[in-house]
Amino acid sequence: MTMKSTLILVSFLTLVYGTPHSRDLLVHERRDDVPHGFTHKGPAPADQTLTLRLALAHTDVGGLQDALYDVSTPGSSNYGQHLSKEDLAKYVAPTPESAAAVTSWLSENGLSATVLSPAGDWISIETTAAKANELFDAHFSKFVHASGKETVRTLSYSIPASLKSHLDLVHPTVTFPNIELSNMPLASVPLPLSAREPSSDTAPLSCNNYITPKCLQELYGIPSTPATQDGNQLYVTGLEQNYANRADLRAFLTQSRPDMSPNTTFAFQSLDGGQDSQNISEASGEADLDVQYTIGVATGVPVTFISVGNVQDGDANNLLDLTNKLLSQEKVPQVLTTSYGDNEHNISRPLAEKLCNAFAQLGARGTSVLFGSGDGGVSGIQPGNCGRFVPTFPATCPFITAVGGTRLVSPIEVAANLSSGGFSNYFGTPSYQVAAKQAYLANLGQTKLGKSLRGRYNASGRGYPDVSAIAESVLIVTQGESGLIRGTSCSSPIFASVVALLNDGLLAANKTPLGFLNPLLYSEAGMATLTDIKLGNNSGCGTEGFSAVAGWDPVTGLGSPIYSKMASALGL
Repeated sequence: MTMKSTLILVSFLTLVYGTPHSRDLLVHERRDDVPHGFTHKGPAPADQTLTLRLALAHTDVGGLQDALYDVSTPGSSNYGQHLSKEDLAKYVAPTPESAAAVTSWLSENGLSATVLSPAGDWISIETTAAKANELFDAHFSKFVHASGKETVRTLSYSIPASLKSHLDLVHPTVTFPNIELSNMPLASVPLPLSAREPSSDTAPLSCNNYITPKCLQELYGIPSTPATQDGNQLYVTGLEQNYANRADLRAFLTQSRPDMSPNTTFAFQSLDGGQDSQNISEASGEADLDVQYTIGVATGVPVTFISVGNVQDGDANNLLDLTNKLLSQEKVPQVLTTSYGDNEHNISRPLAEKLCNAFAQLGARGTSVLFGSGDGGVSGIQPGNCGRFVPTFPATCPFITAVGGTRLVSPIEVAANLSSGGFSNYFGTPSYQVAAKQAYLANLGQTKLGKSLRGRYNASGRGYPDVSAIAESVLIVTQGESGLIRGTSCSSPIFASVVALLNDGLLAANKTPLGFLNPLLYSEAGMATLTDIKLGNNSGCGTEGFSAVAGWDPVTGLGSPIYSKMASALGL
């Protein structure tokens, strides 16, 4: 049942709930401290307007996940039969009872809601800080970051006990924006052009000194012939006011893909007022990287750069809006690559779970969702001090494909030390990963390294990354200048481009696109299409971190792509 039809019943069901809800409030979410870098500056002004998002409980989360695996697991009778927007509604639309309970409660308090998501599981309200404090028994306050940026949050909030089974969370409340990482996504670490030693003659000659599309074509066997299917869409996410510059792209193609038209470009979409300034001085290495290594590697695949505004509420808010926008479309992109994230503990568990289920919906619709795993090794998104290892999100979500990083050391590909990887503290081990993860942990437990790392990670959590690709010494053009960049922000668009080209072949053969990749990748046939990375590690937290070994590992996942083997496995 869709939200539209559900709300028709609200007036009737409100009569069942009758009198206003009592003040029997229960704490719903709480954080014990103010995040690093923020200082409490007193209560928010009573009349300050707050826009709050309310997540209503899904009708059947288990059914959604079962449906995702059903259409994504090779051998299933429904493999590749992706769901429509209407198909999804029966899993994620709130029940009439939940819609009525929440709507009634808001109405009793003089508030009305706006539906944000196609299934109606997300709604928003506008109210004042004073009213929000009363409604949620909260203390919305001003917090100032060391950068000078200000935000309004509360360290706890409550909801009526009668809504516990109907209302999953309210946002933004206890999850603070990742201001500390603004303009510092998973990659965007510039290097001088002389940063890497030349490879030996056994590596592709095109990979000497630095990485280019030609190098990747030879290293991974990626074809340079143009894709042919206009309906095949590759979306690149732009957050945190990072702008992709068309003049930089033209210069990059002229320099690194002379066989392509230098006028090849990307489509642009704006969400929440997102912009893409073409002022060369405002071009961002991150956004330039993402479009240059999708357009420059996935030859001929239509690429869309989608810029999400509203930087004040942080990346989690942006990703919510992004997924809701894509899910509202009759046709979703076949591939979505994102190079932004946060440390898992910075996002409340209910919010992380809700976002992860949104990615599951995209996968069930037929989108391959890829995220860079992070650049801090076992220290999280970026290097930092830590006792226990720091997992990253959304990389830990079991319904996306997390891409770690590698580098070339003559004559082979090894793990990039920066490659974030480890085990989630929020999500358990997905069924497709059980065997691969158990094999790794069994081997690790018998080693000196394994014994030294005990107690630093959650061995029962979902392991990440899933796969990997080159993440160091990658040549880009930004603000009119050539330079090198490193990070898993390189890896994700590279692997996404491989997937997009495979989808082109599938669509040309009248087959369905790949969609959620992981059940295929972790199958015996899938693992045979990847180069297993067996050397290197991802240090952090004062340790050498995990080591890359034969089989899956929490540094490089299952390995890097071999295009010809992937195409052959798909019957192309």
